[in-house]
Amino acid sequence: MAPYRKHRRILTASLVGTAVEFYDFYIYGTAAALVFGPLFFPSESPSAQLMLSFMSFGLAFFARPVGAIVFGHYGDRIGRKSTLVASLMLMGVSTLLIAFLPTYAMVGWVAPLLLCLLRFGQGFGLGGEWGGAALLAVENAPPGWRSRFGMFPQLGAPVGFIAANGLFLLLGLGLSDSDFAAWGWRIPFLLSAVLVGLGLWVRLKIGETPAFADALAKEAPVAVPLGELFRHHLVVTLAGTFAVVACFAIFYLATSFALAHGTTTLGYPKEQFLLIQLGAILFMAVGIIFAGYASDASSAHRVLSWGCGATVLVGFLFGPALASGSWPVVGLGLATALFVMGLVYGPLGGWLTGLFPVRVRYTGASVAFNAGGILGGAMAPIVAQALAERGGTAVVGLYLAIAGIVSWLGLALVRPARV
Repeated sequence: MAPYRKHRRILTASLVGTAVEFYDFYIYGTAAALVFGPLFFPSESPSAQLMLSFMSFGLAFFARPVGAIVFGHYGDRIGRKSTLVASLMLMGVSTLLIAFLPTYAMVGWVAPLLLCLLRFGQGFGLGGEWGGAALLAVENAPPGWRSRFGMFPQLGAPVGFIAANGLFLLLGLGLSDSDFAAWGWRIPFLLSAVLVGLGLWVRLKIGETPAFADALAKEAPVAVPLGELFRHHLVVTLAGTFAVVACFAIFYLATSFALAHGTTTLGYPKEQFLLIQLGAILFMAVGIIFAGYASDASSAHRVLSWGCGATVLVGFLFGPALASGSWPVVGLGLATALFVMGLVYGPLGGWLTGLFPVRVRYTGASVAFNAGGILGGAMAPIVAQALAERGGTAVVGLYLAIAGIVSWLGLALVRPARV
């Protein structure tokens, strides 16, 4: 436990930023599932309305690779710390401003336009967040602790999810549906300022990572990190992109899509479903911790391979469990899916950053992670909704099975290593 104590400020800084990221992303995803459709995207068809809402949700995933390129460029040239502070600021301001948006009934087409612009800003800031947080942890890790340090940014995900989900649960219990739709949905976006302030306070107190400082002392930074990445590290970038698809697909199917589909098409009560998700997310934390320790004991590559195989299996069970109508079965299905997500998400901090040399590591890890998010995350709710409309809830998990195979193929592109 001594390395944890010695580097507690660094690990906290890496965790807090990702907690803010998932809080911001999940409050948007929850609001998109529950209220953004009728408030910002008027339509005669509730299904089409929900689809438009999910499309605005997916917009941030297309902004994330752009942000990854920009923040990765400066992260590899001027340092990890200042770049992480800038990404957190942009992400936080974009999220906070959503709380003050007018609705379609107030200003017409301007409302969805502003919502989409701020959603793009969220995604742009997020593009530089995970890669920098992972480097902050991994580049400070002592020998033999790479994956255990690298799991801390991922542990921010359940923290942010619990904060967001718990807040929506309290609002659902304390407000009527009409009050929640009228103004209650704005509260989580307002409160995001508290988390962002905490994240900035922690990050401003840390120094640069030793690995980057050493690399900078030996040679000048790369003029255009993205150019060097594509010239010399294209295959591993593609491998990393495919390898992260499974974790994004599981998360957004088991959270945003499951909530929207479960409380509309399947008719589950919103508060009970949010409570079930709160319990299930704890299994993701357990999976992340298990994967971090197992990766240092064997290799991150091996643990990720196990997780990809488990993702394929979960794909065939997810839909029937969600449609079962039984709370224990629904809870077990969500908990199993999110535990498996921990297996394919927990090792990424150590594994993905280990694919790239220090001089292009911020750019490489960020571009691969966020490009994979488009395939696994942006498309997940949309494809699942389309599958559900054509084949029923039982077939939505096929997307997970495909995602597991794609991530396994990504792992096959690089040689197994003890990272």
